Amino acid sequence: MKIHCPHCGKSVVVNGLGRKPLNIPLKNVCESLWAHRSVVAAANELNCSEAYIFAALKANGLKLKDVIEGKP
Repeated sequence: MKIHCPHCGKSVVVNGLGRKPLNIPLKNVCESLWAHRSVVAAANELNCSEAYIFAALKANGLKLKDVIEGKP
C-alpha cells in the first residue's frame, strides 16, 4: 500500500496499517464461556476484549445466554 508522507509529500510504501485481527475460533469462545460462565473471565483467558466475544457471537447469530446455558 502506498501513502503520501505528511512531511515531504512523496509516496511511501507501507506493508500494513493497524493491528492484525485476532481470529479466535468460535469454538474456543464458546468453550471458554461454558467453562467460566462469565464474559470477563473468558476474555481474560482468550486475551481479547469482552466486545470481541459479543461481536463473535453476534456474527454467528448466537446470544450470550444461550451459549452459557448450552442451548443449540
